Amino acid sequence: MFMSNNACLVPSSFWLTGIPGLQSLHIWLSIPFSSMYLMAIVGNVTILAVIKVERSLHQPMYFFLCMLAVIDLVLSTSTMPKLLAIFWFGAHNIDLDACLAQMFFIHCFATVESGIFLAMAFDRYVAICDPLRHTLVLTHAAVGRLGLAALFRGVLYIGPLPLMIRLRLPHYQTQIIAHSYCEHMAIVTLACGDTTVNNLYGMGIGFLVLILDSLAITASYVMIFRAVMGLATPEARLKTLGTCSSHICAILVFYIPIAVSSLTHRFGHHVPPHIHILLANFYLLIPPILNPVVYAVRTKQIRERLLYILKAGSQPK
Repeated sequence: MFMSNNACLVPSSFWLTGIPGLQSLHIWLSIPFSSMYLMAIVGNVTILAVIKVERSLHQPMYFFLCMLAVIDLVLSTSTMPKLLAIFWFGAHNIDLDACLAQMFFIHCFATVESGIFLAMAFDRYVAICDPLRHTLVLTHAAVGRLGLAALFRGVLYIGPLPLMIRLRLPHYQTQIIAHSYCEHMAIVTLACGDTTVNNLYGMGIGFLVLILDSLAITASYVMIFRAVMGLATPEARLKTLGTCSSHICAILVFYIPIAVSSLTHRFGHHVPPHIHILLANFYLLIPPILNPVVYAVRTKQIRERLLYILKAGSQPK
């Protein structure tokens, strides 16, 4: 770490506080956080394994679900090991490059996840509104291209963030980040100098991803509901809507925690700092935990395969 002429720091590393104001409870907080991380890993690996071995699940919706599982594993693993290291070993220090890499993975794969939800909405739209062409439109190759497009968009949108920090913001007021992980705005607010470009770019990406994606998903479901309401019987309507229920639940699980965390961060000026940080961690942990549960409960094939595996494992050899 060096001192610049204007007394701002030029840090080679940062210091993550963990959960500000709750440092004395870190060892106790590690219990629920480690449990949730373990649940996320087990749940998503189980989903990947079940879809791999169950050939009846080799369909577009479940391929997208596999992508979600991988993304959730990346998101949770980008933050939880470091947070648990802080809780257990007091490993607060993080190298500057490692901090920027963590920031990139968090924001990039959150963007990719939003893109996958948008692709899943398109899949449900075609399946319900144009069922005869569903297998022609959503081929395995098309699903792969949609997944790659979501990944490319995430890299394209988020790639400039660490570069802009590296190139435009070398000086900082302090090396202490009052957060449990390297979040973009948590770093930018510490910088000396003009951060207007960084702030505007961050807000622009947030608008493009959260607002436009959610509007596009909403539009697809408006058309889906119009098509469903045109079905002849209530039973047919419920059955058709049932094919969308898992996707709708997963969307709510993803967007609601982000919206609550963002609104609390921007407008909850009287909310204690540890509440902000806990919410920021929960929005990265809740989807990886609940997505496997939602799909296991709502999807008959996954549920039956899991029950078969559990029964086979409990039988005496």
